[in-house]
Amino acid sequence: MLSRFHLGRMACLSAAILAGHLVAARPAAACPAPLPAAAERMSLGVTEAHVARREAVRVLAIGSSSTEGVGASAPDRTYPRLLEQSLRAAWRGTPVEVTNAGIGGETADRTLARLAEVLSQPVKPDLVIWQVGTNDAITGASEAAFRVRLEQGIALVRAAGSDLIILDQQYYPAIPDHARYERFVGLVAAVATGAEVPVFSRYALMKDWNRQDPGLLAGMLSSDKFHMGDQGYACLAQALGRDILDAVTPRPDPLQAVARAKRPPLPGSTALKRG
Repeated sequence: MLSRFHLGRMACLSAAILAGHLVAARPAAACPAPLPAAAERMSLGVTEAHVARREAVRVLAIGSSSTEGVGASAPDRTYPRLLEQSLRAAWRGTPVEVTNAGIGGETADRTLARLAEVLSQPVKPDLVIWQVGTNDAITGASEAAFRVRLEQGIALVRAAGSDLIILDQQYYPAIPDHARYERFVGLVAAVATGAEVPVFSRYALMKDWNRQDPGLLAGMLSSDKFHMGDQGYACLAQALGRDILDAVTPRPDPLQAVARAKRPPLPGSTALKRG
């Protein structure tokens, strides 16, 4: 079930397999241990097909300040730029472009209008990463209206034939109304699960950092204690990149492996000797 992805389990994958393919602004050791890996991978069929054929992969990162990179020390420290570097390093020979379409302060309705405009163009993104929900939760938006916007956005991306990952709200210590905020986080998970769309839960990832050590989370945030800083964006890009790489990397079929192991030698064949 795709529901296993939400609440942060997508935030970590087979680090031992994929870590060697990632390039980040900081060493991997700078990021804390990830949450338990999801039992299932996200489905990114369009992106996977492009990578398999070594065709250009166009990624649209759209949302508000977390996508724009408010809190980062420079444009090349934002999560979309770091994600682009990681994917280019992993998919050598495949052109990758991650467009940063983040505008600080936006709520879902404004981002949705921009998303509709982008998807109406002849050349469409292969993968959309839609960061959504923080401003709606803290500015008094209607929960019912927010649900409708989520459903509309998912429908738009599906109609365009693009892959979609939803990036949910961030966790930060000064959330004014935890109950309301978590209802919005839950709405993202519920709507996406119902539509079978993967969610990368920043909320669960960052909340776990705080659970491990409040100082750890503080080191991921900028001086305003709300937006991520360079370290937070680097770890977000690393974790999200691992999920994307895992989704498009073929895994060996264990049944075929067993069949090959049990296959009898051909008549007259000579066993290879290792010296």
